[in-house]
Amino acid sequence: MLSHARHTIRQSPAGWLGLAAAVALAWLGLAGPAQAGDAAAPAIAPFSAAEGTPAPAGWRFTGLPNKAPTRFDIVKEGAQQVLRVEADKSYGNLVHATRVPLNEATTLSWRWKVDEFVQHTNLHTRGGDDGVAKLCVFFNFPASQLSIGERTRLAVARAATGEDVPSEALCYVWDGREAKGASLDNVFTRRMRMMVLESGPAAGSPWLGERRNLLADYRRAFGDESDGAMPDVVAIAISADADNTQGHGVAFYSDIDLK
Repeated sequence: MLSHARHTIRQSPAGWLGLAAAVALAWLGLAGPAQAGDAAAPAIAPFSAAEGTPAPAGWRFTGLPNKAPTRFDIVKEGAQQVLRVEADKSYGNLVHATRVPLNEATTLSWRWKVDEFVQHTNLHTRGGDDGVAKLCVFFNFPASQLSIGERTRLAVARAATGEDVPSEALCYVWDGREAKGASLDNVFTRRMRMMVLESGPAAGSPWLGERRNLLADYRRAFGDESDGAMPDVVAIAISADADNTQGHGVAFYSDIDLK
């Protein structure tokens, strides 16, 4: 039986007013400044250590103006303490800044499950670009190496938010419709690219474990522009939205291990 912790993760103070670029709406909320962490601490603070607080230190909520916030709650499932994500006609991201070099040994591991998919999603259309299970990784690829058009769009995003929006984002997706193994650009911006790791089942899925070699996935996603670069990982984000479809979905995450 799931039981909610005493507190939920709430929206941080205003910081998203003045957004000017529609092209960035899909991922501006994910931005977070990179921070140097304690060398003795894990790169990503574990949910299992939350101890009834809204979230372990290092995590923060970001959203968009005039959008209902997605709920992120620390809950218990048996002996486990995990993160519960509920999107209900909402938009939101839970972001953790970090700084980890990208090389052949860099891995990202986690467990997740989906209790309810957002219905009527379609990652190929703006009206259907929703999902309850997306884990995104941000890289600090030099903007100077992007095309003029991409640099311009990135500059607009950074000016609109006042944040150092990462230049590249790779999102791992568990979708109820898209085929497992699919890779695609986000329908709003090529600065975000997606890999569908799991597809279905419909409801009450078991916990599934993932372990990804980030350099291999980075080259697969951004090889067309990276030219052999290995930019640092500067943030991890859990994203869930149902604002376009006006739907509802529920997913869960265990601790996220970035090495």
